[in-house]
Amino acid sequence: MAQPTFRIAPSILSANFAKLGEEVQNVIAAGADIIHFDVMDNHYVPNLTIGPLVCEAIRPCTDALIDVHLMVKPVDAIIPMFAKAGANIITFHPEASEHVDRSLGLIKELGCKAGLVFNPATPLSYLDYVMDKVDMILLMSVNPGFGGQKFIPATLDKLREARRRIDAYTAKTGKEIWLEIDGGVKVDNIAEIARAGADTFVAGSAIYNTPDYKATIDAMRAELAKV
Repeated sequence: MAQPTFRIAPSILSANFAKLGEEVQNVIAAGADIIHFDVMDNHYVPNLTIGPLVCEAIRPCTDALIDVHLMVKPVDAIIPMFAKAGANIITFHPEASEHVDRSLGLIKELGCKAGLVFNPATPLSYLDYVMDKVDMILLMSVNPGFGGQKFIPATLDKLREARRRIDAYTAKTGKEIWLEIDGGVKVDNIAEIARAGADTFVAGSAIYNTPDYKATIDAMRAELAKV
C-alpha cells in the first residue's frame, strides 16, 4: 500500500503511560500512521523519558512504523539497542555524534531508516555531505526536552529550505527523503506547516490531550486536505 502524502505521528511522550500499549493501538486505530518515540537522557536534553525496553514492549502492539527520536549523547552505543527493540526509523541530533556519517551508517547497517534532527538554532549545513544516508530530516519547532511547547514561527523558513534541499536531491537521484516536524503542531497550524514543506507531523499533547483521538486526527487530515 502506498504511503499517504501526509503522515501523522503521535508522540507517545504525551500518552498515558499506565496503559501505553492500549494508547499506541488507539491512535493507530484513530487514523495515525506512525508512532513517534521520544528518548531523552537528562544530559543532552533536560528531561528523562523512555528507553529500549519500552520500545520492545510496545513493538508487538502495532504493525505501524516506530520512529525513534534519540535526544541522547553520546548516541552510537544506544542505536543498536533500539534497532534490536524494533525501531523502524532512528533519528539523532548531529551535535550528539562525534562522526555523523558513521552514526547514520550504523543505523542503516542495522536495517533501520536513518535521519538527522535539527534543533531550532542548528544549521542545515550538516546535511551537505550525508544526503545519501538520510531517509528523514526532522526539524524541531520547539527546543527539545519537554512536550506541550509552542511552535517557533522561524521554523517555517527553515522548513522551506529543507524542502528545497530534499527536492533538489530527489530530482538528481530519485531518492525519497521524508521531512518531519516536531513541536507545537496542532489542528490550527498544521496546514501552514505543510505548505512550508513538511510531510510528516509529530503531535503529542495536541492528540493525546483530547477526548477523541479520531476526531482530532480527522480534523488534522481535513486541514491537510486544503494544502
